[in-house]
Amino acid sequence: MSETIEYEQFETPAAAAAANGEADLRRLSEIPMELSVEIGRTQTTVGDTLDLRVGSLIELEREAGAPADLLVNGTPIARGEVVVVDQSYGLRITEILDAQDQVEHAHPNGGSQDGTAAPEADVAGVDAPAGAEG
Repeated sequence: MSETIEYEQFETPAAAAAANGEADLRRLSEIPMELSVEIGRTQTTVGDTLDLRVGSLIELEREAGAPADLLVNGTPIARGEVVVVDQSYGLRITEILDAQDQVEHAHPNGGSQDGTAAPEADVAGVDAPAGAEG
């Protein structure tokens, strides 16, 4: 003796929006994300890194004047020029990367999408010395 049970489907507001091709992204607006600006990278050895001292100079693999990368949680999404705004650094967006550009720039210097990266010194968060002009 088997009896078929039928359930009534109720349409939720999110399901209605999805059916109309609209996504309610407002729910995501309060999620924190890390934004960082990367001005360049370089590869080095452990020995050279251990030899770094105050005043040491690290040459980056990006030319002066080249756009800096804007990263969201480590993924490049845009490029721009570094500017100074009221004694702080800022980034003026000049280009929004499309999905293909994001893949190409997400793993520079031989890194891979499986999370293994080539040895490199990431200098994205290095602060300029006090009194430095740029």
